[in-house]
Amino acid sequence: MSHPVNADSTSRSTIKKISTIIFAVIAVICIGSASFFSVQSASGGTDVRSNMTLVAPAAAGGGWDTFQRELQQSLQTNDLVSNVQVINVPGAGGTIAIGNVASLPDANNLMVGGTGQIAAQIQFGTESQLQDVLPVAKVLEEYDIVVVPADSPYETMDELVEAWREDPSGTPWTGGGSFDQLVITETALESDISPSEMTYIPSDGGGEAIQALLNGTAEASAGGFADMYPQVESGRLRVLGVVAEERLEGVDDIPTLAEQGYDVTLTNWRALFAPPSATEEEIAELAQVVDEAVVTPEWEATVEQNYWREAPLQGEELDDYIAEETERIAGLFEEMGQ
Repeated sequence: MSHPVNADSTSRSTIKKISTIIFAVIAVICIGSASFFSVQSASGGTDVRSNMTLVAPAAAGGGWDTFQRELQQSLQTNDLVSNVQVINVPGAGGTIAIGNVASLPDANNLMVGGTGQIAAQIQFGTESQLQDVLPVAKVLEEYDIVVVPADSPYETMDELVEAWREDPSGTPWTGGGSFDQLVITETALESDISPSEMTYIPSDGGGEAIQALLNGTAEASAGGFADMYPQVESGRLRVLGVVAEERLEGVDDIPTLAEQGYDVTLTNWRALFAPPSATEEEIAELAQVVDEAVVTPEWEATVEQNYWREAPLQGEELDDYIAEETERIAGLFEEMGQ
């Protein structure tokens, strides 16, 4: 007796297989990166105070790249490390870089990573996993805000959710990436709306998401604070809430979703990871370097400029946090049917 085939399941399986092939091709192209790291280390020594490579698992210009270049500035300006270079290893949602760093023999390499890589490894079943590298220190968190066009009829989160409940598919949302979609999914669940019934319009970055709002393609969006808030300040968008556990300093007139009755607190966190070849002593030394960097005037200024919030975490607490976040994000992807 034959069984009916679930079209959605077949489609998702096909997409995952295609994605795996694409990622494999990218991995072959990028495989020289690990060798390059080794050459760089050999040329300046492998002591973390003498020579360090900061790995950004994406192309120049994005959040991971900004983080590493600001960290580089802090380390060099304050003579915390003699020589610091930033290497960009884009591809596969940041998981190509994980594979490269996992193969490095020296500890003086720090990759920034976090929520985005966990999302990519779950969504696409990538071979490289964040668990393949060693957590050194969680440094900060970035937050999404929920926004609507300035002329939207929705002036509060409750008004938006009420309309969304009445017509889940007819109240389209957008976001600039997989993290934003996760936030929207969690918001739907907290609003008693099935994620399978909602309409989500993916955008390629915050700029495209803003245009989708302004041209009427989407009615609401969850997006990164640094992308969206300038549009709120200019009067083009209206903010209904921030996705954080408490109000943010400097913009404390924006209520959290949690205090409005929607327990949505997923953060786009940033942590630093070392190769698995690093010893406990080397991990401790790397953590000390990070501790010194994040109290410099240069780093404090960039935290304020980018609307970041310091959220330090190390050791077993960080290990537990990553495990909990991985389970949480996997659950959201299941709700999304992926």
